[in-house]
Parts: sequence; structure tokens; C-alpha cells
Amino acid sequence: MDERRGGWQRAEKLDAEGLAARLRIEHGVRLEVEGPCAGGEVGAAFVRWEPVGGRRRRSVLKWQPHSRLQDLRAGPLAVQESARAAGLPVPAVEFAAQVGHAVVMVQELMPGAPVDRFDAALLGQALQLNARQAGLLQHHPTVPPVHLYLAEDGPGYCLHEPLRRHSARGAALERRIAATPADPTMAGDDVVHLDFHPGNLLASNGIITGVVDWDGAARGHRAFDLVTLRFGLNNRADPEVTSRLDDVLDQVPTDVLNPAWAHMSLRMSDWAIRHHAPAEVQQWFDLAEQRLS
Repeated sequence: MDERRGGWQRAEKLDAEGLAARLRIEHGVRLEVEGPCAGGEVGAAFVRWEPVGGRRRRSVLKWQPHSRLQDLRAGPLAVQESARAAGLPVPAVEFAAQVGHAVVMVQELMPGAPVDRFDAALLGQALQLNARQAGLLQHHPTVPPVHLYLAEDGPGYCLHEPLRRHSARGAALERRIAATPADPTMAGDDVVHLDFHPGNLLASNGIITGVVDWDGAARGHRAFDLVTLRFGLNNRADPEVTSRLDDVLDQVPTDVLNPAWAHMSLRMSDWAIRHHAPAEVQQWFDLAEQRLS
């Protein structure tokens, strides 16, 4: 679900070695690149470095193409820091700089590995983390809200035309998405990760140890992340686990749940149509139709 960063990375052919060289030349930061990160860390690599006044450490080099550092500081990085300050297992940003059109960051390496399969215990922990996201941005009114893109295309993702052209079923789904009552942006003061799926949740010995990849984080209603998690659990959890999460979603107000579900339906279906096998497209259609009337 790393649509924007994945697409830009392929188009611009940014790589860790080249960015590390630019950081050394332009900012005097010396990084030793070890290799790419796995799981949810798309556009990221493991590095070793020695920050000014600190000891040599292992960290994560991340980059977000076609971005401005000032925008990230006012948006996703502010959300990330708010979550971290509240005690959530969120990586610290150890260094950030503008390198050409990209923002390049060195972030704390969190313990654990991406979750391959969710069980009931991990779901319980994820629900607890989500509950702690409530109201964390009430003192940060300038953080931009989640944009849903239900009536127009997103910036390289959440595209409507692929569904319209795919099939009669896809076109009908797109019409239901576009007709979902919603404001263009999601109201609320909660932290929203925006990509809260198993690949971005790290765990060790059955304990969630980190929530990574905050590049799209925004303000809104925390239930948005539970809808994202439900899509992320598709074929990655036992039926009783997804059933429990469905029960939780049944308690979410419809004016929050329906737009969030429509957004994720568009996001995953569009991306699968353009980048994955036909069978996967049908899986996302099946899931989308469970709640889109």
C-alpha cells in the first residue's frame, strides 16, 4: 500500500547509494549503506552512521520523492512526533534534509520484524495502539487532514478511471465509491497513520515493537487506520481475527466508516488493476463490496 512512494521511486530511480552520496556532498553526513529494508519500508535502506555528538549506530535511510521538507515537517513528521511523544512505538527522526526534489531522512531503527500473519493477540495490541491515537493532534490545528479522493483522482493513486474501464463490476464499484456521502477531507483530531497494515507493524516474540512508515500520516478519525488494517489483513489472518475486527468496525459511526471503506476500496482496487494479477483485483472487489451498498 505504498502507492505514491513506490511509483515515484520507480519513475525517478532514486536509490540509497546515490542519496547517501548526495548527503555526504551537500550536508556532510556520511552513511554506510547496508541494503534495502524489507516489508513495509518501501523506499528505505539500512545504514550505519555517526551523528554529530553521538555514537555510531544502525538506522534507516528513507526518502520521499517530489516532496518539500517544510511540508513534511508541518504534516507527516508532526504527526509522527506527536505519536512518539505520546509513548507509541514510533521511530525518531534523527536527521532530515532536502536533496533535490526529494526529502531524505535518517530514522531510528526499531526492534522487531514486519508481521507476516496476524493473530488475535496482535490484533488486540493493534486496537490498543489505535485507541491511544485519539485526540493527539488537538493542539496541532495546522496539520493537514486525510484526503479521501472519493470524487477525484489522488496524486498517482486512488485513480477512478482504471475501475471504470476494467469491467462492468469495476465501473459499478466506482459509481458507489463516488456516490459515498463524505466531505473531501476527514474531520477529527486523531493521529491517522494512513498505511496501518501488517507490513508497517513490527513485532518481536508476539509483541508489537514498532509502527513505521509515517510518510503519509495526517489528522482525522483513528478508525480510518482500522479500516486500512482490515484491508491489510485480507488473506493474512485467520477468519476469527478478521471477524473480530469486523465487529469493531460495526461500532464505528457510518459517517466515518463508509467514506474510509470507500477510500480503501478505491485505493486497493485501482492499484491492483494497474499493477497486479486479475485474481487479486477480484479479491479487492469482493472485500470492497462487503460494505459498499
